[in-house]
Amino acid sequence: MAIYAVVLAAGTGRRFGGGKLLASYAGASVLEGALAAAVTAPLAGVVLVTGARSDAVAAVARRAFPAVRVIYAAEWAEGMAASLRAGIAAFPPNASGALVFLGDMPRVPVSILPLLVGALKDGSPAAVPTFDGQFGHPVAFAASLFPDLAAITGDKGARGMLERLGEALVRIPAPDDGVLFDVDTRDDLTR
Repeated sequence: MAIYAVVLAAGTGRRFGGGKLLASYAGASVLEGALAAAVTAPLAGVVLVTGARSDAVAAVARRAFPAVRVIYAAEWAEGMAASLRAGIAAFPPNASGALVFLGDMPRVPVSILPLLVGALKDGSPAAVPTFDGQFGHPVAFAASLFPDLAAITGDKGARGMLERLGEALVRIPAPDDGVLFDVDTRDDLTR
């Protein structure tokens, strides 16, 4: 199976005051933390989707992780859905699934990644890490759901689609809250 990662990093970071992906966190940038998890996963490749501050975000990614493919989402201002569509469209035709990472989540526990990939390899349409009863990231999607993901619009993710899967959605308990932790404000950098 050819499962890919897409790392969504196109937003402006408005609540942060701008530039949150490039902000320092745990000795690197917030984005580098997210990419570090993505590149350790047992995947065929990693696609980083940029938008706002594209040149700066791409430069950090290329310096730290040269094997990551960087693409620009021309419609990034629409919101997360545009970035997701652009990332999935960048996969090769043989892509059989995707792990969707958020560029502002620098603490994803890497131990969860093989379990998410394994759920797809076992035939699940989607898998999500959970912590304290909440859905986290990254989320794994089989290619059969790519058309549904491509139909999402606005600044929302695929939560509704995941909930509609019911029992077909594999829920994998995460070892810590890194699957929930994201950087939205400057205060989050010290949490």
